[in-house]
Amino acid sequence: MNDKEFQHLTDQQLLQAFYETGNKRLLGILLQRYTLLLLGVCMKYLKNEEAAKDAVQQIFLKVIGELKRYKVQFFKSWLYMIAKNHCLMQLRNKNHNHHADVEENLSPEEETPLQKHIEKEKLLSLLEVSLEQLNDEQRRCITLFYLEKESYQQISEQTGFSLAQIKSFIQNGKRNLKLLVEKKLKQQ
Repeated sequence: MNDKEFQHLTDQQLLQAFYETGNKRLLGILLQRYTLLLLGVCMKYLKNEEAAKDAVQQIFLKVIGELKRYKVQFFKSWLYMIAKNHCLMQLRNKNHNHHADVEENLSPEEETPLQKHIEKEKLLSLLEVSLEQLNDEQRRCITLFYLEKESYQQISEQTGFSLAQIKSFIQNGKRNLKLLVEKKLKQQ
């Protein structure tokens, strides 16, 4: 099998072929497309080239494992979230010891930047999980509009939905996301 014969396929087509065949070379082609993006994301957060390269390799391994368990619809935005969360987790682990002494000296009412950061990450994780619970139309429109920064017109061209449908899916999806996140927060 020649990798060049698969280069013309879209991300979605490669992903679908990977799910159908389990051929890791297809996944390799897909990941190769985003190696520089991943390196850039990791450099942005980790500020160290070697650490960023190591993180990219770790992310590749995580992606391979995750794709066996989950069916991903929007690979690029999903991959970006995996990379960002991985880097933030590394920073959190690295800075945890450094911030522990500072946090011990603060009164309980004072929220440190690290605590704010952890709360924000917790909320983002809840949003990510909740997004997967929306119906297909709402999830697709919200992902295209907010994560992939597509216009209503571009979404319409990709999905075949009317502009009114798109607006409705986004509004209802946002409301449902909020309800799902609030429910999850109450359960914690």
